[in-house]
Amino acid sequence: MNMHCLLPIRDLHPGYVTLSGIQKKFGAIDAVHNVDLNIARGEFFSLLGPSGCGKTTTLRLLAGLEDLDGGEIKIDGQTVALAGKNVPPEKRGVGIVFQDYALFPHLSVFANVAFGLYGMGKADIKLRVEQMLDLVGLQSSAQKYPHELSGGQRQRVALARTLAPCPSVVLLDEPFSNLDAELRDALRQETKEILRASGSTVILVTHDQEEALSLSDRVGVMNAGRLEQVGTPYDIYHQPATRFVANFVGKADFFPAVLQEGLVVAAIGSFAVEQQLAGVREIDLMVRPDDVVLAPENEGTGTIVAVKFLGGDAIYQVMLSDQTTLHSQRMSANLLPVGTQVEVKINLPHVVYFPR
Repeated sequence: MNMHCLLPIRDLHPGYVTLSGIQKKFGAIDAVHNVDLNIARGEFFSLLGPSGCGKTTTLRLLAGLEDLDGGEIKIDGQTVALAGKNVPPEKRGVGIVFQDYALFPHLSVFANVAFGLYGMGKADIKLRVEQMLDLVGLQSSAQKYPHELSGGQRQRVALARTLAPCPSVVLLDEPFSNLDAELRDALRQETKEILRASGSTVILVTHDQEEALSLSDRVGVMNAGRLEQVGTPYDIYHQPATRFVANFVGKADFFPAVLQEGLVVAAIGSFAVEQQLAGVREIDLMVRPDDVVLAPENEGTGTIVAVKFLGGDAIYQVMLSDQTTLHSQRMSANLLPVGTQVEVKINLPHVVYFPR
């Protein structure tokens, strides 16, 4: 299928997005504070964070649904927002898929997808809508209405409607949160494939770390209106830049430790490290459960005190000799029972530590 747009409205190449020191306040609250970010052309980027962290406000600023208090936003090299200047949403080349899809209930699927196609002849509109419905696998549903569709089908209609005017940037506002777990996982991958085929630059807002890590080229983690870290999913998980990122993305255990002559000395052992913190002696060691290896050993340094069975995996809670605990996530084929003494080994390349 030819995916070239029919619309002569704007440059049809995928865009890129630059945020320079953007700020937004609601009363005394800094919803977004001095956020700098550059998103590459064609990139799938996720803004990840808890409720109230500023990620949705950032998305609304990008879309033109909120006015900046400071900073600048550029899309495809063109300034679309400064304090006191706001290019209207419909002139930004941006498409949005909302959490509730925002479909028109009185319009057919065909009419919903065609809604944003201005300045085109009927034949071109028909061809473009057919292209979009083909892309999202809903060719046979063109004359149905939203109430006749499943949740996953409605989400795909919303995506088709967003892509129909050929936006250079697609914004996704928690688009999978209203779906059940099985459908959510399948639709995530479908959506990623559809968006890759469209060539658009994509910015996803989500609180779901699995969603962000599995879909994105890069992830930005937000907290209290600030970007804590931007990086690949691997770096965000294995090399968190702050304690907040370490806690929010994945599970982690923290242990008090000290730095002594190039060694980390802690209850889980002593080992050499490459990371150095000038002038710091007391640290907190972060260890992920998947980096903790357990081996049954009668004289082992830990004892399994709880087991959480997850199907293919199991999470073990292990108490060390100094009464501190840590967790290990391992394959469950050979399940170890509570009370088993174990030797604990750490996958050192992934160990991260922070000043106490």
